[in-house]
Amino acid sequence: MDISKISKMNHPEYDLQCQVVKYLELQYPYVLFYSDTIASVKLTKPQAVRNAKIQKKGFKMPDLIILHPNKFYFGLMIELKVSSPYKKDGTLFKNEHLEGQEQTLRDLNHRGYYSCFAWTFEQVKSIIDSYLKDVKSLEC
Repeated sequence: MDISKISKMNHPEYDLQCQVVKYLELQYPYVLFYSDTIASVKLTKPQAVRNAKIQKKGFKMPDLIILHPNKFYFGLMIELKVSSPYKKDGTLFKNEHLEGQEQTLRDLNHRGYYSCFAWTFEQVKSIIDSYLKDVKSLEC
């Protein structure tokens, strides 16, 4: 069996993250970003306990954080999914984890960040391109 197929079967969100990171590095090399990997890492029980102790309770860190302001927002944060978290009627699927993530995105939007869910590479690319369209490199 092809190992690349095994990877895609077991870690589709991680594979999407890898595509997005590669795109950012090629198209926007001046942009600072962070791609959270904790969801794709299997922690031991002691590691999970230690990790939980240093996290804000109830805050669900989005998967992709772009630390680059534009004309309207302080930064861009995207919660990556492998399929839409929304039902056909536009409401969020009832799930405690998704509801927590949605609350975090609302809180971040309220604080001046552009935050959203995205579930395809083309969708993420479009959001990033739109967000960064008028942004120039910030040379240090």
